Amino acid sequence: MKLFIIIGAINAFLSVALGAFGAHGLEGRVEPKYLEIWKTGVTYQMFHATGILIIGVLLGKLPGTALLSWSGWLMLIGIILFSGSLYVLTLTKISVLGAITPLGGVSFLAAWVLLIMAAVKYL
Repeated sequence: MKLFIIIGAINAFLSVALGAFGAHGLEGRVEPKYLEIWKTGVTYQMFHATGILIIGVLLGKLPGTALLSWSGWLMLIGIILFSGSLYVLTLTKISVLGAITPLGGVSFLAAWVLLIMAAVKYL
């Protein structure tokens, strides 16, 4: 429980910091197309940071469940693969990194399915 709350809060913090960096540090330095890619990474990171926080709270209320734990880890993996690849793509313009992004998206989808399953089973 505590670990997911910490991980979620760290990712929320990083999302705000990276959003500010994108708005103030990258504007005018990267093409608008890449700035939009950066914003997408920040948005998804914040959504899933919130999801990880929710999982942390649920783990405190429900009996320890592997469904919730796996959901939290998959959200973190998704942030790293999805948002991380978009950040690196923006900074380097190495387009092959776009192939990694969908793996993060699949991690996000699987995480939400596991959260749904946990809700059906335990709530």
